[in-house]
Amino acid sequence: MGAKLKEFFAKYESKIVLVLGFVLVSAISFEAGAIKSAKISQKPIVIEKLASVDCEKQNSNPQESQNLIQEGQNDISGMNKPGQTVPTNRQDCAYVGSKNSNKYHLSTCRWAKNIKPENVICFKDKNDAESKGYLPDKNCIK
Repeated sequence: MGAKLKEFFAKYESKIVLVLGFVLVSAISFEAGAIKSAKISQKPIVIEKLASVDCEKQNSNPQESQNLIQEGQNDISGMNKPGQTVPTNRQDCAYVGSKNSNKYHLSTCRWAKNIKPENVICFKDKNDAESKGYLPDKNCIK
């Protein structure tokens, strides 16, 4: 049996060495990848959401906190430019524009409804909008 084994190894020596080398290289590569991935630690994704009402105010009086939420939804005081009157809501504006654009729209126009509340600028008429450098939107104003 020993002679047959020696004869087998002598006959297939180069193929056996090649297969063993391939297996060793594969095992070493796998372990190197596992070690490297263990060292790389990804930071977790953190999603932060701002609260619309302070927790203290919310817990103090439920009716008062509901009023604060409604006021926050209707408050657009940060949307105007200096010297401009602040409407109580967007429907009080005849025309609206965006801080990020040079176009103004009818307040009922679908494009006006796409403007984020924090970017809305109200105008009482066309002249008011055009005096501030805004152009009429071709989709809303003919």
